[in-house]
Amino acid sequence: MREHPAGDDALLLDFSGQDSPARAAARAAEALRAATADGRLVVADVVAGAETVLVEALPGVGVNELGVRRVVHDLVSDGSSGRTAGSNSAGPLIVHTVYDGPDLDAAASMAGCSPDELVGAHTAVLWQVQFMGFAPGFGYLVPDDSSDKSDIDLLSEIGRRSQSRPAVQSGSVAVAAGYSAVYPRESPGGWHLLGRTSRRMWDSSAVPPAVLAAGSTVRFERADR
Repeated sequence: MREHPAGDDALLLDFSGQDSPARAAARAAEALRAATADGRLVVADVVAGAETVLVEALPGVGVNELGVRRVVHDLVSDGSSGRTAGSNSAGPLIVHTVYDGPDLDAAASMAGCSPDELVGAHTAVLWQVQFMGFAPGFGYLVPDDSSDKSDIDLLSEIGRRSQSRPAVQSGSVAVAAGYSAVYPRESPGGWHLLGRTSRRMWDSSAVPPAVLAAGSTVRFERADR
């Protein structure tokens, strides 16, 4: 882990040099949020990226004065973790999915397996929201460490499409580069579409409007329709 100052009031933790930087960043962000929730760490925010975590100090309080570096180092070094306020304390969110996507066969071929085997791996993995981005309600899901390594390895063989689509329908369930996601609204997209769900991921009239948050867990279940 490398540490970079981000102005006077923030610290950027960079995990890009590790073997599994996405998972390392996700674990660190979860540990830091847990520490913030129980009072071990007093900061304004913890923002997870693909391979980084930004720790923001309270306004006007410098990172050095707050002692964030020492606390962060201790948390990450000893592997502290725990469910955060944004995770599913009652269990993972179940996303019922009809696996009839236009890229199912191509994605299975890329992974070197049958479509049924690909669906089996996708539903067997416990997914965790590493960070939110791209569009409101769009959660970047990575496999939880508890998932079977063979399923994780199979899914990691699937890259992005060679050409993005100008419009992907809301509710599309997709995979790319080891990630999975549910498109919360119609938008362009270059991921492989495995199926679709009727589960709404974003509702501007709800509180909170996003179903997912960083640290939330998700399981996909196969549905007939």
